[in-house]
Amino acid sequence: MNDTILLQIDPRGVARLTLNRPERHNAFDDALIAGLSAALEELGADPRVRAVVLTGAGRSFSAGADLDWMRRMAEHSHQDNLADAAKLARLMHLLARLPKPTLALVQGAAYGGGVGLACCCDVVLAADTARFCLSEVRLGLTPATISPYVVAAIGARQARRYFTTAEVIPPHRALEIGLVHEVVPAAELEAEAEKVLEALLQGAPGAQAAAKDLVFLCEGRVVDEALSAETGRRIAERRASEEGREGLGAFLGKRPPSWRILQRMPPERMN
Repeated sequence: MNDTILLQIDPRGVARLTLNRPERHNAFDDALIAGLSAALEELGADPRVRAVVLTGAGRSFSAGADLDWMRRMAEHSHQDNLADAAKLARLMHLLARLPKPTLALVQGAAYGGGVGLACCCDVVLAADTARFCLSEVRLGLTPATISPYVVAAIGARQARRYFTTAEVIPPHRALEIGLVHEVVPAAELEAEAEKVLEALLQGAPGAQAAAKDLVFLCEGRVVDEALSAETGRRIAERRASEEGREGLGAFLGKRPPSWRILQRMPPERMN
């Protein structure tokens, strides 16, 4: 990890990842991609971590790719560019498939890859000061690496418009098309995030990871015999799991399940 990413973990196991290039509007470069990828790998493997919040320092969430970095890469070989693109694709995959609930807090501008980061998160809250734009075509580029996640979030019809027009999407329009889940006044963004986190912390960690994977299993699939059999297998496995037995026992015993007991751990801050 490096100082382009700030990581804090609170006593509940809520990790906060802050993109920390405010002077560049938290634009991606190779260091930020490497730092965020390393942080996500670390958090995904840490059993203490219950949820991950992603946000940006300063006025912007993320302006997407750093133009100076892109200019440098344009002078490199095709193979170098392929390798570089693969690192960004891996970052998006890590975030989308993280086995923890993820929450993006978009307080300002999210352009290009910044939109991709938001679309990779499970929940997206936007301030009324947020703005979104898939601006790549105005630079002669395309939103290729982030496109699977953006299309999954807003659908092909909306993607065809915003991929080609590069229009700025105001927050309430972003809400209408499914890019974000809630829009709140900027001063209330953190309070709204806390409500979501409180809800997330009620769930069983293993069940939440399995529930996320269930979405990926079902997305775009025809409900056929194979899918029905697989979903049946998964619920049977969950019922017999330690969490499943604990959850049902707690409900019937009218007590909180074990995962709702706060994990006592000192706050950490890692750069």
